[in-house]
Order: sequence, then structure tokens, then C-alpha cells
Amino acid sequence: MNSRALALLAAFGATTIYGLNHTIAKVVMPHYIGPFGFIMLRVVGASMLFWTISLFVPKETIERKDYLRIAGAAFLGMCINMLMFFKGLQLSTPINSGVIVTLTPIIILILSAFFLKEKLTLFKFLGIVLGFTGAIILILYGNTTQVLNAPNIPLGNTMLLINATSFGAYLVMVKPLTKKYSTITLMKWMFLIGIFYTFPITYSEFSEVSWTTLPFEAIWRMGFVVVGTTFMTYMLNVYALKTLPPTAIGAFTYLQPLITILYAVITGNDILDGVKILACLLVFVGVYLVSKKGKAEKAI
Repeated sequence: MNSRALALLAAFGATTIYGLNHTIAKVVMPHYIGPFGFIMLRVVGASMLFWTISLFVPKETIERKDYLRIAGAAFLGMCINMLMFFKGLQLSTPINSGVIVTLTPIIILILSAFFLKEKLTLFKFLGIVLGFTGAIILILYGNTTQVLNAPNIPLGNTMLLINATSFGAYLVMVKPLTKKYSTITLMKWMFLIGIFYTFPITYSEFSEVSWTTLPFEAIWRMGFVVVGTTFMTYMLNVYALKTLPPTAIGAFTYLQPLITILYAVITGNDILDGVKILACLLVFVGVYLVSKKGKAEKAI
């Protein structure tokens, strides 16, 4: 299997975990742990995992000129991105969150065109349009049930928009670093820096958790978020960035609502109808076009 195929699998794996994350994580918030407390658990837990693994891989020296970019990427990806998503989701609705997160590829495309000089080809443009259309159809018409628990939708939506923007900017900022350093090296430093960024905001809720009385149901879900949603997804995304452009990684965002609905169907919480099938096809075609490597594509 070539490097591009592995990179696509890595991006798909990260998206799959993200798609499952909302259902798995939602159960423990805020009853067992608050959204900001969850972020501290994620950042500290992932940092410990990456630093432990780094003991068994070749060590790399970070060039002094790259520390500022690493610190900036950590601020966007491990601080603003996480804080805005969890708090925004608490204040708004899952459907609003799903709609806004699909703006990430658009943001990445714009930022990549300006800062990475990535060409906007016809295939990429059509892929983004089709994927966005499919995601919107899936989100607006694909939910048969929804519980509204949104105390401040305008503020929540604003936070989710900041989340989508910061995640897109994070992928663009970290892309040049992936050509120079290994995934483990980048992740161990960014998550360590992320601890210092998030600690003042997250410690209060983290300290309120009754760790000794947590049921197994909460423990395994928290473990999934730390190991799966944080450790694995960040590692897989950075690995994929070594081969794929940020726009291709961002396009996989469109699969998240699809995976969420498929999971609901499998578990008996939703049904599959014609609208959802159409939306799923649009999403798949969109992701294919954006991730397709064309030899003779012209920029538009």
C-alpha cells in the first residue's frame, strides 16, 4: 500500500473517531465532568501518551525558528479549537454544530490558497460544493429525533464557528512542520504547550470531578475521548498531512455527520431513508473529488 493510500486511511480513521465522539462523550458531560474539565483530561492524557511513546523512537531536535510555529499551532489546535468546540456544543445544538463544522474545508481551502499557495482546481472546488451540499442535507433532513438543550444558541454558534476556523488554521499552520519532523515529535511538544495554554481555564472544572466514584460507563467513555478522540485523531491527522494537502484532510469533515447517522442506524436510534442515501452519496463523491490526485488539473 502506497503512502497516499495510507494517508487517506489515516484521515478516514480520524474522521470516524470524530463521528463517534459526540455520542460517546455527550453521556458524561456535564454530569460526571464539565466541558472544560474534559479538555484538561484530554490535553494532559494525550501529552503523557505522546511523551511516553517518544522514549522509544529516535529523538529529533527542533530548530529554534520552528518553535514559534509549533506554539502557534498548539494555541490553535490544542487550546482554541478544543475550548470553543466543547463549550459551543454545550450552549448550542448538535445539529448546529454539525452544520458549522462542515465549514472547515472551506476555511482550509481559503487559508491554503493564501498561505500555502495551494492551487484551487476544478475537482477540489466541485468536491467541496458537493460535500458541503450533502452534509447540509444530511444534517437538516437526516435527524428524525433531537432533544433541544441549548441555553444560548447565538453564543454557542459563534464559538463553534471560531472552533471550525481555528481547526482549519491549525491544519494549515502545522502542514510545513510535517515535512521536517515526525508525528510523535510534533504532537508531544504541541500537547505539552497546550497544557500551559488551557490549565488556567480548565483546572477548576477538572478538580470538581469525583474520580473515586465514577462508574465504569463514564470511565470507558473518558478513556475513549483521551485515547481515541485526542491521541489517535491528532496523530492520524498529522500523519495524513505528510502526504495530503490540508484541503483533502478538511474534506473528510463532511463524513462526520454521515458516520454519526450510520452509528445511530446500527444501534437502532435512527432509520435510513432516501434523503439520507442521497446525502451520503454526495458526501462520498465530494470527498473523493477533493482527495483525488489529478495529473492534468488546471487551477481555477
